[in-house]
Amino acid sequence: MPPHVTIVMATRNGARHLPAQLASLARQTHPDWALFVSDDASTDATPAILAGFARRHPLHLVPGPCTGTAAANFLSALGHPDLPAGPVALADQDDVWLPGKLSRALRRLGPDPAPALYAAESLLCDAALRPLRRSRPPRAVPGFGNALAQNLFCGHTLVLNAAALALVRQALALLGPQGARAIPWHDWWIYQLLAGAGARLVLDPLPVALYRQHPGNALGGSGDLRGALRRLALLGSGRWGWAMQAQAQALQQTAALLTPAARRTLDGFLAAPPAGPGRAMALHRAGLHRASASGTAVLLAAAALGRV
Repeated sequence: MPPHVTIVMATRNGARHLPAQLASLARQTHPDWALFVSDDASTDATPAILAGFARRHPLHLVPGPCTGTAAANFLSALGHPDLPAGPVALADQDDVWLPGKLSRALRRLGPDPAPALYAAESLLCDAALRPLRRSRPPRAVPGFGNALAQNLFCGHTLVLNAAALALVRQALALLGPQGARAIPWHDWWIYQLLAGAGARLVLDPLPVALYRQHPGNALGGSGDLRGALRRLALLGSGRWGWAMQAQAQALQQTAALLTPAARRTLDGFLAAPPAGPGRAMALHRAGLHRASASGTAVLLAAAALGRV
């Protein structure tokens, strides 16, 4: 029988777009699910909208950590003692799922008891859900060397099987609440952790969600000029490098969960000189790479400048 799935959502003043996302959850062709919401002290109509949904559908609401980031809110939910064991699907408050999303993810993950992580493509839309473009599948094969340099597993489509969730919860227990709050991007870090632990990584080329693009996006979609410029700005400012370093340090605290090969790659990254050609060479030797050769060249050039 298809398993019960817990849909994990982190909310914060999402009343403007939340009803459409909740309606899309109710339309899923996989009927055996429950919603687990971590709310960061919303002051708009979000609590009332969730209460109305809970009268018709299974919903468990817990208080979020209120640190100001969606990453901390999601990781707090994933580590919460009330979260049931079993597969989990992450849901952003401002997107819309296509009806077969859960069913397709469960089919692609299959009954394998080993840890497995799923993500898929999406249809990028504007704030009013008018189509903009389809996201493009990455050219890279997912793995730990890639995961340290970029995120191929966007959080709005993530599904973890039961073993993957158990592994994430082990890591969060090792980090503790303060360590988890230092992670800038929850989805990227989940990809890093599971890739480093040798999990099966499933990238689905089929779009399964409408990914709403608006000023409130934490990062937004890639694949166009605006997305590329946004990411180049993060790289040039050093913020991308700061995130890479912060997440690598969190991974180091959970090194017991990683494979020996992943630990060597992680050690090579963390031991690299702070800047100069030596840093670029160290990252290259450690195996860090992006989805394209040009992206890897930009990464290594930024490393030489001390930006990553």
